[in-house]
Amino acid sequence: MDFQSIRINGDRLMQRIEDLATIGPHEDTGSCRLALTDEDRDGRDLVVTWMKDLGLEITIDGIGNVIATRPGKMEGPPTLTGSHIDTVATGGRYDGNLGVLAGIELIETLIENDITTRYPVGVAFFTDEEGARFPPDMLGSLVYVGGLALEQALEVEGIDGAILGEELDRIGYRGSAPCPGIPPRAFVELHIEQGPLLETEETTIGIVTGVQGISWTEYSITGQSNHAGTTPMHLRHDAGYVAARITTEAREIAKRMGGRQVATVGRMQFHPDLINVVAREARLTVDLRNTDEALLLEAENQMETCIRSLEESEGVVINSRSLARFEPVVFDSRVINIVSETSSQLNFSSMQMPSGAGHDAQMLARVCPTGMIFVPSRDGISHNPSEHTDRDDLIAGANTLLQSILTLDAKDLSGVEQ
Repeated sequence: MDFQSIRINGDRLMQRIEDLATIGPHEDTGSCRLALTDEDRDGRDLVVTWMKDLGLEITIDGIGNVIATRPGKMEGPPTLTGSHIDTVATGGRYDGNLGVLAGIELIETLIENDITTRYPVGVAFFTDEEGARFPPDMLGSLVYVGGLALEQALEVEGIDGAILGEELDRIGYRGSAPCPGIPPRAFVELHIEQGPLLETEETTIGIVTGVQGISWTEYSITGQSNHAGTTPMHLRHDAGYVAARITTEAREIAKRMGGRQVATVGRMQFHPDLINVVAREARLTVDLRNTDEALLLEAENQMETCIRSLEESEGVVINSRSLARFEPVVFDSRVINIVSETSSQLNFSSMQMPSGAGHDAQMLARVCPTGMIFVPSRDGISHNPSEHTDRDDLIAGANTLLQSILTLDAKDLSGVEQ
């Protein structure tokens, strides 16, 4: 059989995307399935049911990562694909979900065409990729590759005060498979771009070369609560003002450095949070990202200089807590080349690009040859109910994934190459 002629069933893929989106619906087209909530449990149950329907061997590890595998002609670790099914609170229906459901569709296509791969092939979904409830992001895949001890991860406290291990038990997804897990033979993740480049360039497939580094820091500012009307400006120790200065400095750092440096303040809280009281306490998060580790360190140093200056000038105390810190990742050149050649053979326009968002693939890259495939996001919008990718692009991405996995299955990956 000519494997290159095999294509996935687009209607079936789209129906599964639709069905999963009905769990934790948000604003008609969006989804809200924060990690280890009841909605996440229900989404997991549905996806696991689809895996069982295909007769796959399912393992669940101690952090709740789920891997479903179909045997090959030879034994050994699987050529793996997948992503995540948890969302942010105001998420869309494609982020993460596409990679998991395309992986299931890929395997069902192999079964329908009576194709047995040389090596096992598998699809996974990893716990708490978003980090929206339990920091850091990519937590499940980080534990899987040994970057975070399982015991430590189970003790993580969520933004709602919940303890990760307790929630994992509550929803029934603390498995017995060991962590770290067995490294896959290779890993390829299909994902929506979550940015505007592919659409702007009128390109169908993004060949992802790597993932930029991420630095998440929470700053807690302690000043002095006082009357908003009677306290002279020069005598204030205003935690709210300092938080605002940190926010504007984050933007200025990105503007000064230019290039791929980005900076975001996405969360801020004041206490006592009253209109006529100078804030005594403030808490905010700063998200810094860059594709170059030296430049990311420079951004962090510039923010630290600002923090120390504000402490002195405003008479406040600022404590920091690292929520996540990952160096930039470069994907395996063999996987990059396979995705490039595959998209060309399928007559899809393509371009090489780094990922601006974090993904489970950057964790798997620590232990096996890894790559990613992007498809366009309309208007570059993601983490939003308006998130959308056209049907034809979703199917093109899934077919590129299918053919890339088949090529990887036939390739000797015994050497180390980056």
